[in-house]
Formats: sequence, structure tokens, C-alpha cells
Amino acid sequence: MSPFAQKLLGEGVGSAILFATVVGSGIMAESLASGNVAVALLGNTLATGAILYVLITMLGPVSGAQFNPAVTLVMRLRGDGSWTDAAAVVAVQIGAGILGVWLAHAMFDLPILQISAKARTGPGQWLGEFVATFGLVLTILGSLRHKPEAVPTAVALFIVAGYWFTSSTSFANPAITIARSLSDSFAGIAPADAPGFIAAQLAGALTAHFTARALFPDRG
Repeated sequence: MSPFAQKLLGEGVGSAILFATVVGSGIMAESLASGNVAVALLGNTLATGAILYVLITMLGPVSGAQFNPAVTLVMRLRGDGSWTDAAAVVAVQIGAGILGVWLAHAMFDLPILQISAKARTGPGQWLGEFVATFGLVLTILGSLRHKPEAVPTAVALFIVAGYWFTSSTSFANPAITIARSLSDSFAGIAPADAPGFIAAQLAGALTAHFTARALFPDRG
């Protein structure tokens, strides 16, 4: 298998497992929390942070463990691969991520095909997504610059924090936003609200890219 094929496979496997974890842990947490949203969010948070650490540690050397079109965009702007390669990676992230969401539904004996009815919109939530994605991308770039071996821990901890300090609970990922619009569960987002989140995420990622160039000029 070619290195790029391995990269696509790694991104696909990682995205599927990550998205299944986000949605599946949300379903499990909501079912066990007896209506306590804070407890449900805590369960969702811990599972997501834990699986991010595992996936980045395991798949980072294979694919870069991006699992996120916003991260892929920034890495392309920093000279990683080609635009054609980046488009293929993003397509795999979205497609495999949707399969991961369907897998979560199947595990909990829920209808596979769903559309979320959960409203997540408004300036506050858009700002939350801008901040979440800005912080995530800057965390990745800063950790790569100063301590590459700490990337799995740094990313996992930022997302754990982001679930709680951002108004949007830190999606910070266009692919997972699309996938979560196909789950009418705790982690869902109404399809009509997804474009606002995605626009904010891309703006946050680009802002982090230019901020990192100023903070870490020797990294381009």
C-alpha cells in the first residue's frame, strides 16, 4: 500500500472511530444521566478526550491524525501535500465520519438514518465555534513547534476544556458538524444550523494559521 493510501486509510479509520465515540458516548450518557444534562455532557467529554489521545497516538505517524477538514486546510496552507491530496483527505474524513455515526446508531439499536432536530445557532454559538477551532489549531501548531510528542495530550486536553468553556461545546470540526447533523441525539445539530458552525470553524482555523505564523515564524 502506498504512503498516501495508508494516510487515507488512517484518516478514515480514525474519523469513523472518533465520530462513533462522540455520538455513541452522547447516546449512552444521555440514557444514563436521568435528565441531568451536566452529567451527560461530562460523560460525552471524557469519552471524546480519551479517544482523541488514543487515536492521535496510534494514527499520528500514519496519517497525521487530522480527522478534521479545518486542520487539513491549515496543514495544506503550511505546505503539506497538494490541494488534490487535501480534497481526498477531507472527503474520506466526512465519508468515514458519517459511517461512524451510523455505527453508533446501530450499536444502540437506533434508526441508522436520522436527521437532527437539535437547534444550535446564534452569534454566541458561532463565536464559540470560532474560539474552539482557533484554540484547537493553535494548540496543534504550537505543540508541533515546541513538543511534538505532546500533541496527543495537548489536543485531548484542549477538547476536554473546550466542551465546557465554549458556548457551542466545541465541535471545532466541519466534518463532525456534517456527521452530527445526521444524528438526532444528544450530540446532534440541525442541518440548517450546520453552515453557521462550519463558517465559524474555518474562520477560526485560518485565524490560528496566521497567528501561528506570527508566533512561530521559523515554521512558515
